[in-house]
Amino acid sequence: MPPADLRAALRTAASDPDRLSDAQAEALLGADGGALAELCATADALRARRAGDEVTYVVNRNLDVERVGAGTPAARARVRELAAEAQRLGATEVCAQGPLPPGAPADGYLDLVRDVAAGAPGIHLHAFRPPEVADAAARRGSSPREFLEAAREAGLGSVPGTAARILDDGVRERLAGGPDLPVARWVELVTTAHEVGLTSTATMVHGHVESPAQQVAHLRLLASIAERTGGFTEFIPMPFVPPPGAALPAGCRPGPDAREVRAVTAVARLLLAGRIDHVQAPWPKLDEALVRQLLAGGADDLGGLLVDGELDPAAGQEQGLTRTRTDVERTAAALGRGVRRRTTRYGEVADARPTPA
Repeated sequence: MPPADLRAALRTAASDPDRLSDAQAEALLGADGGALAELCATADALRARRAGDEVTYVVNRNLDVERVGAGTPAARARVRELAAEAQRLGATEVCAQGPLPPGAPADGYLDLVRDVAAGAPGIHLHAFRPPEVADAAARRGSSPREFLEAAREAGLGSVPGTAARILDDGVRERLAGGPDLPVARWVELVTTAHEVGLTSTATMVHGHVESPAQQVAHLRLLASIAERTGGFTEFIPMPFVPPPGAALPAGCRPGPDAREVRAVTAVARLLLAGRIDHVQAPWPKLDEALVRQLLAGGADDLGGLLVDGELDPAAGQEQGLTRTRTDVERTAAALGRGVRRRTTRYGEVADARPTPA
């Protein structure tokens, strides 16, 4: 896009981001230098209007379903113990992702919900990506809606809107090797979760084989779902990190650079405003300097602290990646901002449970 057109796109972003065309959004994704700084400042001003000035976080613990969900009496007792430990450490959320291991009971996903609820009464369980929802329904011979309704009744609070990568079937085929569902199926499962009363996150993994046009289309699709259901709590733009030693598809980039990460976060804030008002800086995948740049360029949230506990620190996939309240306060203070501990749905934490210091 010629410089004059990029300037016009920046003016539209500042005055009325709802009027941005797809071509203008794509141009903004390529902004660099002074244009990138202006884009990020515009996104940050919109962040302040839509989400406020506090940097938010939730105290949570991750569990790897494949590791902890064997379904045996001993394994189920262990899930209850891990949930109870997380609650003692101040967690208000347990996040569980991944498929059940082979041989687990047909209702193993529901058993996991029941065990977390039994071990930590009142804790919010954020669990089961769209592929796991499909797997759960297939194992028990029900529809996804019936499974989600049963899981909600058993204590499930929300589902991760992950396994989205880029919502383009061509991109998903090129990245084959993971549990990628067709786009229509992913949308169906996420919207069904919203319809039965479960909220979800929304995500995008970027910096591999996709184009700026496909990034924009992904954001537009998420915005349209949000307009229909109101079910997304936050958007998480996640940089692609290749698995160690993995062979990448032809033409695949090894992840985005810092410029792209900043531009994607800023454009997401502009295109999703009024539909998904919280944008997360995914700190486990970024260095501290870039985390601060994102929080000054459209992001308002740091996500979860990812407490490990002592019973079984390896029970979560991100073992060892943990933050404390002091870490969050230091990050926010560098930006002249305060902090607020939140619930999964961005409400106030009502009790006096401790925050890991």
